[in-house]
Amino acid sequence: MAQGEQVRVPDVAEAARRARFGSLPERVRLADTVEERPATALDPARNAYNDDEWLVRTCI
Repeated sequence: MAQGEQVRVPDVAEAARRARFGSLPERVRLADTVEERPATALDPARNAYNDDEWLVRTCI
């Protein structure tokens, strides 16, 4: 060792910090952060429009 150089001794608190924060967490994919589901339940009667039925009810 050179003169005036200090020997660094890690303490217990530093070892605990390195164990907890020493590395970055695993990367999360964007696809894993999004959940897709319909906003409302599908209503089969809503899409049951019939052009001929409307014509019969209003014009005849």
